[in-house]
Amino acid sequence: MQTMRVRFTALAFGAAMLAGCATVQTPTKGDPLEGLNRTVFKFNDKVDQYALKPVAKGYVYITPQPIRDSVTNFFSNIGDVYVAANNLLQLKITDGVEDIMRIVINTTFGVGGLFDVATLAKLPKHDNDLGLTLGHYGVPAGPYLVLPLFGPSTVRDAVGSIGAYYVNPLSYIHPDGLSWALYGVNIVNTRANLLGASDVLEGAALDKYSFVRNAYLQRRNYLLSQGKGGGNASLPDYGDNAPLPKYDDVDGSAAAPAAAAPATAASAPGAASAPASAAAPQSASGATAAAAAPASGVSTSPPLDMNGGPENDQVPADQIVPPRLDFPSFKLR
Repeated sequence: MQTMRVRFTALAFGAAMLAGCATVQTPTKGDPLEGLNRTVFKFNDKVDQYALKPVAKGYVYITPQPIRDSVTNFFSNIGDVYVAANNLLQLKITDGVEDIMRIVINTTFGVGGLFDVATLAKLPKHDNDLGLTLGHYGVPAGPYLVLPLFGPSTVRDAVGSIGAYYVNPLSYIHPDGLSWALYGVNIVNTRANLLGASDVLEGAALDKYSFVRNAYLQRRNYLLSQGKGGGNASLPDYGDNAPLPKYDDVDGSAAAPAAAAPATAASAPGAASAPASAAAPQSASGATAAAAAPASGVSTSPPLDMNGGPENDQVPADQIVPPRLDFPSFKLR
């Protein structure tokens, strides 16, 4: 009877998944299973909303921050075993040796991994998994796939997650109840560490499914390009080498031709004799001052007396004079 119930539940869940495939008529490129993925995403979101998130909030409420940090360090130390194995599979000998040293130091001097002593010893922590190892050797990612209770993935990463179960030391702890209990604590602790990020996601994303999908795929592509030695090749190019726009000075550009024209006319042959015969009689000093003004392009206003005075109350429009500050004087007697 129990077997029949399990089969009926599996068939009902499968029917719901197939029904979700028809909800999107034109799926996004790279996400041909968008209808199915959105249905599973909604299922995971409801499970998180009504079960996992409340438990994580209660865990944060009753557990002090130092204890939560120690729990995070403990499972992170166990995860370094998986990371080291994949770094060695990708022939990243230096990274693999550093991961092994992290495990030894944190397990020995960090009380079984409760304290992250390796980070204090300047040993970097890496991020690697079997999905990235398969991608490192040319296995395509395949379509985007949302796994029930496990979240965003791809076909390649879903296969890699199976290997993660067998490499994780928690899978070999006996009795089995203790192993699953440790898995449960790890899930709740991880969800508690992501409470702030989920609140930001709910407040900022108009379509949470699209936001999570794009963020996941971009991060996986970035990690894969780093693993192949691509550095920051996958980051967009914002054209830093493009020339900057020219912001011309309108006043300066208009005054320059006006000042250059009289100077050119004055330097032309016979320019000095022509105005002399046509102009009205004037003094020699006045003619010299009039000819010098357009040639130099400098204002003929008299220099200002910075000491002030009634004659300098009117400031020419083309000059800026700082305000006069009168400080009290002190005399020693």
